[in-house]
Amino acid sequence: MIAENIHRIEADLQGRAQLIAVTKTKPVSLLQEAYEAGCRRFGENKVQEMVDKQPQLPADIEWHLIGHLQTNKVKYIAPFVGLIHSVDSLKLLQEINKQAAKQNRVIDCLLQIYIADEETKFGLSADEATDLLNAPEIDTMTNVRIIGLMGLATNTDNTAQIRREFRGLKLLYDTLANIQRPNVQFSELSMGMSGDYMIAVEEGSTLVRVGSAIFGARN
Repeated sequence: MIAENIHRIEADLQGRAQLIAVTKTKPVSLLQEAYEAGCRRFGENKVQEMVDKQPQLPADIEWHLIGHLQTNKVKYIAPFVGLIHSVDSLKLLQEINKQAAKQNRVIDCLLQIYIADEETKFGLSADEATDLLNAPEIDTMTNVRIIGLMGLATNTDNTAQIRREFRGLKLLYDTLANIQRPNVQFSELSMGMSGDYMIAVEEGSTLVRVGSAIFGARN
């Protein structure tokens, strides 16, 4: 079933966006199944879960941290994380840079933008993201690369609202992509989940984060 779901989603995407299998709360056996079906990008919400699973699975998996990240947890994922989607402060970016330097790595990051009509979601406003990308400190951070934006749409059945939120994020992406800094190189826009990934792709997403449409509903 997992393989069928992955192949169906990949057929939907038609190469327009890359699929990240959201594996939070799923056992390693199911992740292995997804791997065997061709998935190479896995997204986890929690640092501890990612750290536990990573050594149990093939080394060519690209691990994406898609949940809220606390500065004191960065050191645990710095040796191997492929992309951090949820950077929402300069302080967090500085910590990622510090821990990446210890590992002699450059870690790719996305700025999380608050686009939803929900108070429980994290993220920067458009103005805060602009200020962060223009901050003088950015030039000193040679171990991070900001490659785009991420956003979570409102959890609603109103597809017009979801489309509007995604479209707004794409417009912001297009504006911020003009900022010229050595380590700001926009190429990725992470938006869309199991219920709305096709709307996201239509509005310009390059990375979709899909969990329940692959693995079934969470317990």
